[in-house]
Amino acid sequence: MLIHGGCHCGNIRFALTWTPAPAHIPARACGCSFCVKHGGVWSSCAGGVLRVTVRDAGLVQRYAFGTRTADFHICRACGVVPLVTSDIAGQRYAVVNVNAFEDFDRSLLRPLPVSFDGEREAQRLERRQRHWIADVRFD
Repeated sequence: MLIHGGCHCGNIRFALTWTPAPAHIPARACGCSFCVKHGGVWSSCAGGVLRVTVRDAGLVQRYAFGTRTADFHICRACGVVPLVTSDIAGQRYAVVNVNAFEDFDRSLLRPLPVSFDGEREAQRLERRQRHWIADVRFD
């Protein structure tokens, strides 16, 4: 399944190839203050392929907080956060914001509340390596 998405103005765009085609797509609503305030609901397919295009890199702000092990890609023009990346041992991993999906059957989404409170940094990185998209390229 091919899922397109991006920020509101189109400066940050992505195409996610979800393999194999899913019966449903997990939509994890993170409870951290940043995600709550921005409406971040994240999903990933460990076997998927993510291609990201940025029209104007000068309009992309990266924001890292807490453990500083993940970068939220924020469009400075429209304020939307369509994806998050984490570089671990020379490999880039990513999750995408389901609220940034376009022309998508939202009935496929399965909300899953999550809490990462108490998770140590090593555990966090290992979880990302297991569950986040590992084939990530910025074109």
